[in-house]
Amino acid sequence: MQRVAVTGVCGPLRGGARPGPVVSWQPVCLFHAGLRAFAADKELLVKLRKKTGYSFLNCKKALEKFSGDSKQAEAWLHEQAQKEGWSKASKLQGRKTKEGLIGLLQEGNAAVMVEVNCETDFVARNVKFQQLVQQAATGTMFHHQGAKDHLTTYIKRFMKAAELSQLRTGPAGCLLSDQLALAIGKLGENMAIKRAAWVAVPATYYIGSYVHGALPVDSPSLSNVALGKYGALVICQASEQSQKSNLADLGRRLGQHVVGMAPLSVGSLEDEPGGDTETKMLAQPFLLDPSVTLGQYVQPQGVSVLDFVRFECGEDTEIPEVEETQQRLAQEENSS
Repeated sequence: MQRVAVTGVCGPLRGGARPGPVVSWQPVCLFHAGLRAFAADKELLVKLRKKTGYSFLNCKKALEKFSGDSKQAEAWLHEQAQKEGWSKASKLQGRKTKEGLIGLLQEGNAAVMVEVNCETDFVARNVKFQQLVQQAATGTMFHHQGAKDHLTTYIKRFMKAAELSQLRTGPAGCLLSDQLALAIGKLGENMAIKRAAWVAVPATYYIGSYVHGALPVDSPSLSNVALGKYGALVICQASEQSQKSNLADLGRRLGQHVVGMAPLSVGSLEDEPGGDTETKMLAQPFLLDPSVTLGQYVQPQGVSVLDFVRFECGEDTEIPEVEETQQRLAQEENSS
């Protein structure tokens, strides 16, 4: 315990001698108590700043407003940020959003691909924007979670911006429209959750996937989503003779082909081989080996390509209406 010296003066001594100072030592805890309170406040401030990502000044203001109650302070910060975000969103509305990212999320027999746009590539590389892309992908996957069970053939659905804005990021998650407003408020650019595609397949099918121009992920929380400028999902059916161990690599190569060659339809194995301007996927020169067509590449491997989805960030394209595609296998069965 620290002590402090307190000086006093005694009464007169015998013989008229002048009294000397009397020193007594008294414990003083107030200084230490103040230091402890300051350290606790600082620790609370640092934790709130790290958890929310808001500025130290705003976090300090929130803690002071609610007398150090971090839960109330956090809720107030989110509320203020959302108000500011909606305000900025309305001001920035109309500014072009040609940059951004494609996000690809795959879970078991289902996969999601989303496009989220911003104004500059600089913001596209910001982890907060990348988290928004992840939220759009997880929200789309969550929305369709009940539709991927007991399938007999594949399903493919598309979603537009208006529908996506009303999705939630999870069972108790926020609306994507609110998350979008928060991101706009924090990063100061116009943004848009433009479109999404969701695909699910039964056990005898599989989904090949590929993202081109993939960005390094700085945050471990983003490890479940692939981010880039181009993305592809390829729906395939494997025969009993195909090597199941190679399906993931084959799916990636097919995704690379879709990204690089930009086919418009699948076509059939009976199509005549085409050149670089060919738009039917199976008749196109295989991207990784132009000496054969894609159809000639996959046929010996016991794999049938049924459908695909290709996204290119910033492209001008008409987004299909909400679609369920289960036709190809049925058509083949009916024609046989």
